[in-house]
Amino acid sequence: MDQLRQNILGVMISAINLDQALAYCQDQIKTRQLAYICVAPAHSIMDCYDDKYLREIFNNSGLTTPDGMAVVWILKLKGNKTVSRVYGPDLLLSLCELSNKTGWKHFFYGSTNQTLNQLQAKLRVEYPKVNICGTYAPPFKVGKITERQDVINNINQLNPDVVWVGLGSPKQEYWMFEHRGKLNAPLLIGVGAAFDFLSGNKNQAPKWVQRSGFEWLYRLIDEPQRLWRRYIKYPKFVMLVLMEMAGLKD
Repeated sequence: MDQLRQNILGVMISAINLDQALAYCQDQIKTRQLAYICVAPAHSIMDCYDDKYLREIFNNSGLTTPDGMAVVWILKLKGNKTVSRVYGPDLLLSLCELSNKTGWKHFFYGSTNQTLNQLQAKLRVEYPKVNICGTYAPPFKVGKITERQDVINNINQLNPDVVWVGLGSPKQEYWMFEHRGKLNAPLLIGVGAAFDFLSGNKNQAPKWVQRSGFEWLYRLIDEPQRLWRRYIKYPKFVMLVLMEMAGLKD
């Protein structure tokens, strides 16, 4: 879907909707080609703006989806009328729903054992035929991205179709890029806090708040100490995008 990519501050965002993302995933699993998917809200675009190596990771993905409403609105202003938000938790749930019929195997990597157990329990209630072939909560500290070979071997032996990576951004993107040639799964998908949201361990903004574009404010109020550094970049994001769209910035 490279032809659907649009440049926002140097990050090539896939101007797609959820149905198109699901079709891409289905094709990747069918052909067994290896790819990773990044989801890109505004703060990830700003992280890429400040980090050339991270920008290259996002730009070399199979998909880099519009994960925030601000990103969706920018893409619509650029003429992409059918684009809509492709949000990590929604993508995860939609693929699990499809898996009720296809039998695709899912592996969940990240978070804690408690969260992973709660996530599995909830998914199996909602999607009784979903095939969760394994989970792993990595013990390593923030900053370390190289996984032990025995863990990689274990994931490969389980032969998942999708490895969901919930380490938070940008750590999950570094991890996927580091292991993209070591894992046999056709899809690695980084989904940020989706494990915590879907397990019920973190508050998820109501749908109307998500659609309004103020999900960031909801999350900031809920976790101010952890998230303020992320969202303090948003005024700069707006300024840079306006300059880019006005032709005042390359």
